[in-house]
Amino acid sequence: MLLDTLNRPLRNLRLSVTDRCNLRCEYCMPEDEYVWLPREDMLHFEEISALVDVFIGLGVDKVRLTGGEPLLRRDLPTLVRLLAAKEGLQDLALTTNGILLSDQIDALKTAGLGRITVSIDTLHVDRFVKLSRVDELGAVREGIDSARRVFGGMKLDTVVIRGVNDDELVDLIEYAKSMHAEIRFIEYMDVGGATHWSPGRVVSREEMLAALTRHYGAIEPIVENSSAPAERFALPDGTTFGIIASTTEPFCRSCDRSRLTADGMWYLCLYATHGIDLRAPLRRRATADELKDLLTGGWQRRADRGAERRLQLGDRRAFVPIKALRKDPHLEMHTRGG
Repeated sequence: MLLDTLNRPLRNLRLSVTDRCNLRCEYCMPEDEYVWLPREDMLHFEEISALVDVFIGLGVDKVRLTGGEPLLRRDLPTLVRLLAAKEGLQDLALTTNGILLSDQIDALKTAGLGRITVSIDTLHVDRFVKLSRVDELGAVREGIDSARRVFGGMKLDTVVIRGVNDDELVDLIEYAKSMHAEIRFIEYMDVGGATHWSPGRVVSREEMLAALTRHYGAIEPIVENSSAPAERFALPDGTTFGIIASTTEPFCRSCDRSRLTADGMWYLCLYATHGIDLRAPLRRRATADELKDLLTGGWQRRADRGAERRLQLGDRRAFVPIKALRKDPHLEMHTRGG
């Protein structure tokens, strides 16, 4: 088992297939203009497949396809089919905003996709438009309904922002129940280009639990031996939900995730400002052993505790200045897969 300096294993790869997105959510892409990764730098599916082989050989058994919006990547079911066939890969999942999902859901399932997560931050059309700057809530809900039909269930993700959607926690839980889904509430994070972030807009895990307890009654934590980022809870009727409290209660010490961008930069932490270029050696025809050595060395040196260090800053802003983001789009959360 490959371990880093804090004895965290390399297990979980978040694989971005594009930095493009068809939403402009204020917690992720709030600016009017962005610098995109050059299309010629994007990894081909065969290159992604080759890299995933190396990752699997080092202990990765979970891969999540992300973006940007991954369903914008042309012929994505072809990549899913390549990855799903790999021996040693136990879990192949996808996170999407759901807008294009209903048209692709059957092909993704047929190709071998195992699980799906859909982001939905509000059930109100006006709020959705204000958050994302597009009127596509209907398409998102259609996509969620198609996932229920094809997969039987899914996870839903909601970024909770004070004064924006923090009064919808109960409604979102009830909606998730109706879709046979488990919802995860995510604390608003100060990552990359989240230039609208401020401490006062963060709704903490404790505040969320207090609000839900007032409505539902006693809520019980679910004790699990897992490195998953969400803490899970059960309502009195058995309904389960999760909270990802990475802003107020970082889980760095158990984090086994790394991120590969669509152009082959490998980041060992969501907060990392520097990555390891895997595209260049791959296109120089590096052998699998050479790539293995590169990954091994990177992970064994890993000491990242980005969310913990962010918490230590207190109320001081830590987001990357816009000028720096325009010089290096890899610093954007939507580029490295959120």
